[in-house]
Amino acid sequence: MFKKIDYLEKNLCYHEYGAGHPVVLIHGFAEDSGIWKDQVAFLQHKFRVLVPDMPGSGESTYNDRLVTIEDFAEAIKNMLDKEKIGETVLIGHSMGGYIALAFAEKYSQRLTGLGLFHSTAYADSEEKKAARRKSIGFIREYGVPEFVKSTMPNLFSGEFNANQPETISKLVNKYSYFSPEALITYYEAMIMRPDRRKVLKELNKPILFICGEEDKAVPFRDALEQAHIPDLSFIHILKNTAHMGLVENPDLTNHWLAGFIEASCNPTW
Repeated sequence: MFKKIDYLEKNLCYHEYGAGHPVVLIHGFAEDSGIWKDQVAFLQHKFRVLVPDMPGSGESTYNDRLVTIEDFAEAIKNMLDKEKIGETVLIGHSMGGYIALAFAEKYSQRLTGLGLFHSTAYADSEEKKAARRKSIGFIREYGVPEFVKSTMPNLFSGEFNANQPETISKLVNKYSYFSPEALITYYEAMIMRPDRRKVLKELNKPILFICGEEDKAVPFRDALEQAHIPDLSFIHILKNTAHMGLVENPDLTNHWLAGFIEASCNPTW
């Protein structure tokens, strides 16, 4: 079911599927809710799945009042409040994980579990910040379609690039619609975000980590290091996979997500 609410005088849109314990899937940078289509198809048979388009993505209107990761976390809270959802499992892919962490830092009592899907609690290094600023310059000079065309293949493993170029081409076409303002805002928000490893330590809820061995965006070593911080971690490693495990290996990731959500709803520890 497609839904639309008003948030800070702009449309915030999301889809709702299924019934049961709520789970929210937050998409990453230069994506929208559609990136979760395989996960939604699987999870909706067991859970109530909410999949928002973050402001500036998909059907949600760009809002220049939202400029930080914390602002986007507040948008998620507003959606949950409108749906009268007290507790949920929150799972974020890449930038979506940064948003989920910001939510967890402020509203830990609203979570039964937290998932970082190819994401990290570390702040950007100076090298990473410089790379993001370079990408901002590229967007301004060459536009969004050229940016997506040049960056999308790097999010996938070499094997996936070789075997499924048509899938990557479809994603390039799908995600070339973004406004430069939206992508630049996302980049600047990511640059500004703080280190949130303390959230991993203090959340006191189960935390899921899905890591790709060939991930260039979230280095494998960093992903594993942070997974040892929480008291209760669910750690899964995708071989021959880069930053897009939800597309590269949906069957396995769907199984892991369902198992984690089920465990978060019915804890035995």
